[in-house]
Amino acid sequence: MGERYLYQKCPFLKALSQEKREQFEIYFQTAPDWLIDSLVVEKIKKGTTFIRENNPADTIYFIVEGLIVATDYRVLGVSYDFMQFQKMYAFGGMEFIMDLDVYKTSLRTVTDSIAVKISRAMFEKWIYSDIKALKYESKLIGEYLLEQARNERIVLLMKGTDRLCLLLVYHYEQYQKDGILCVKEGQKSLADKTGMCLKSINRAVKTLSEQGLIRKQGNKILVEKRQYEEMKALISEKTDIG
Repeated sequence: MGERYLYQKCPFLKALSQEKREQFEIYFQTAPDWLIDSLVVEKIKKGTTFIRENNPADTIYFIVEGLIVATDYRVLGVSYDFMQFQKMYAFGGMEFIMDLDVYKTSLRTVTDSIAVKISRAMFEKWIYSDIKALKYESKLIGEYLLEQARNERIVLLMKGTDRLCLLLVYHYEQYQKDGILCVKEGQKSLADKTGMCLKSINRAVKTLSEQGLIRKQGNKILVEKRQYEEMKALISEKTDIG
């Protein structure tokens, strides 16, 4: 039945952005009806760690709406958000491809989100019988691993103010409204996302404010389009991020 049946079983797809719909359609374009029948939709509240490292990798998650981050809790008990996801990936698919029994990354929702779940057993049955699906999943995993390694190398070599600039540039491109980004999260959250200590974050915020690259409004950080463009230009001078 193909795409038509997919929309019958997942009517929420019609409310998604065109980009998200297309990603979902491409991923499941060769999926058999019995797999579509096994899809389970779940709403996940903001701030929920729905996959924990070292827990049994028995479920595959597709986040069709919302934003999530990969979080590392292993260093001195400090949480470190090292990657955000906007594309639709099969979370748990990497563990299946690598024949791992437990999840290797913790994933947390940044916003209220909608997930589509499949048991690993059903996912495995499908992938083993569909070479196109296997190749596509392998391609997505490769892209993810390359991007993660590249981003980590870039951040590792950056100074504190540059790390914060890069984060604010990414946030502006994802969350700005009417040309203005409003960052309401506290300094602790910014420290987690950049891998910096609170003292370094406070110093970086002060420096960027003095340079006119951000504007403080109480506990909020505001970034206007001009400031975003200036920060992006600064980052582009030091990296190949265009």
